[in-house]
Parts: sequence; structure tokens; C-alpha cells
Amino acid sequence: MAKQILRHHRSLITALLPRRLLSTTTVAPPQTSTPTPRTPLVKQFETWVETLKPGFTHHDVVQALRSQSDPDLAFDIFRWTGQQRNYKHNSNTYLTMIQISVSNKRYNHAETLVEEILAGACPDTTRPLFNSVIKFCCGRKFLFNRAFDVYKKMLTSVDSKPDLETYKMLLDSLLRRFNNVNVCYVYLRGVKSLHKQMKACGVAPDTFALNMIIKAHAKCGEVDKAVSVFCEMGLYRNEPNLYSYCYLIHGLCEKGRVEEGLGFYKEMRGKGLVPKGSSFMILICSLAMDQKFEEAVEVVFDMVRESMSPDLLTYRTLLEGLCREGRVDDAFDVLEEFRKKDSFMNEKTYKSLLNGLHYAS
Repeated sequence: MAKQILRHHRSLITALLPRRLLSTTTVAPPQTSTPTPRTPLVKQFETWVETLKPGFTHHDVVQALRSQSDPDLAFDIFRWTGQQRNYKHNSNTYLTMIQISVSNKRYNHAETLVEEILAGACPDTTRPLFNSVIKFCCGRKFLFNRAFDVYKKMLTSVDSKPDLETYKMLLDSLLRRFNNVNVCYVYLRGVKSLHKQMKACGVAPDTFALNMIIKAHAKCGEVDKAVSVFCEMGLYRNEPNLYSYCYLIHGLCEKGRVEEGLGFYKEMRGKGLVPKGSSFMILICSLAMDQKFEEAVEVVFDMVRESMSPDLLTYRTLLEGLCREGRVDDAFDVLEEFRKKDSFMNEKTYKSLLNGLHYAS
């Protein structure tokens, strides 16, 4: 009986093995009877086939897959086991095979498995498997739409509804496409939809998720909505962080609502949070253009105390703004103060600013 099973397995191996495993096989001329040598990969495949005795379980298959150092051989074993009688792959085996494929950069294998899952090949799909598929799709630019196909499948499932991890991956994938100003408004609709569905599903967002939503609204100029989402943090007992405030400062200043931006700046400084250099500089420029020079100078000094230095354009915006208002002497005095306190200001920057003031005056 054992010999019959072994012969049956080897006949299946011949049919199932990909050309890759037989690529080094020497094909004998038809007229000779020289036996075909078996490559090491063929032998290794045969060994695992013989190890997986009839009646093997999903746990046995997972162990076999994880034991392979060759991801292609693992995929061959996955395919062979899936074709055996009275056996069907489940979420654990699909998840294991996807993880092996992605970690070894066998993306074509992973894409094939994703298509099978979406087609219903794995009826007991669990949330970890769904999230693993979404993570893979979000990391591949041309699979962006597929990630949302998986998400829609999760929404209709009974036991595998989207969780916070699901929403954060999808939001992050959308935000990565906000670099193009012309299309960010298109993707903003997706962000709004996810935010609404997150609430409908009873998923409580964390600070990271809310920050992404704030950033999306702020970049599209919807600052009132950004502020509204910022205020939601308290409802979920989340604490705003550096990024929460910086996104609002950028958005408000770009919309000309400088006083509100300054208010959020003071609030974050009161909490001991230090803005990023870009946030300091956009606030300084906005204050200068709004003729709030004293506040702008204070923000410069605050920035310097945090071991950061404004760039040449920021300094020039402030100093030339003073000159345009007829405060030339103040501009020269402020420049000297900046030179004393800003250890990062080199001689070239100083002379450039000084020459600019002489020209403006």
C-alpha cells in the first residue's frame, strides 16, 4: 500500500513540478533508455511530499511552508497540497504563503494569491489575512485599487470587519497621493468616506489616524474641517501631538488665518511641544506679511533657542517687510540681534541680508 501511495505521489510530482525545478535536467534522446537525473530541488520537493502523509492538516502545511528556505519551493508545496483530495487551504495557510512571498520579494506569487482570495478561494478569510493583503496592496502602486476591493469585502464579512489597523493603512495610502495638488481633492473624498465609515463601524481612531485626516483637510484648504477633527481628539481621549499642531499651523497660515495659526502655535509651546522647522518658518513669513513684526521676531528667537535657524527667504521676508513699512532702522537692529543669537547664520547669509537692507532703504 505504501509503495502504491509513493508511486501515486511521484506521478503527481511529474505533472505539478514547474520547469524551474527541472531546468537542469538532461533530456535523453528518444531512442535511449537513460534515466532522467533528479535535481536537488526535485529531491527536496519529493521529501516534503512524502513527509505530508495522507490526511495532513492545515498546521502540517503551515509547518512545511515555513521550513523552506526557497520561497519558490514553498509555493510549489502550497500548490500541490491545495490539489489533494479532501483538503482545502484556509486563512492560516494563505497568510503564511503571502508572508513568505512578500518577505522574499516574490510579488507575482503574492498577487496571484490576492486574486484567489478576492475570487473566494478562501471562504473563512480572517481579519489578519485581510489586513495582510491590504498592507501588500498599499505597498504596490498599481495595486492601490485592489486594497479598496479587499476593504469592501471586509465590510460585507460577518466576522472580519475592518479595524483601526485597516483604516490607518488605507488612510496612509491615500495621503501618499496628496503630493500632487491637482489630484489631492479627488483623494480627499476617499479620506472623508473612510472617516465616516470608521465611525459607522464603531472603530475609535487614535492620534495617528486623526492626524492623517487633519493633514488631508489642511492640505486641501478645508481648515475648518481640520480644526473640527482636531477637536474630536478629546472625545476619543487622544492627546494632540507635534504633527497635529503643525498640520493646523500650515493650513491656517496658507489660508491667511494667521492669528488662529499663532494661537495653535502658542498652545503647543505651552505644552512643551517643539514645531518642525518648516512650521516655524511658515508662521514667521505669514506674521511678517500680516505686518505682525513683533510676533514674527519672537517666533524667530524661539526657533533659534530650539537650535534651529530660519532660511534666507524667511529672514528676508521679515526684514524687507519692516523696510516696506518704513521701519528701516528697526530692520537693521533686528538683523544684528539675529546675528548675535543665531549661531547657524554664516557670513554669507549675513552679508546677503545686509545688502538687501541697503538696497531696500
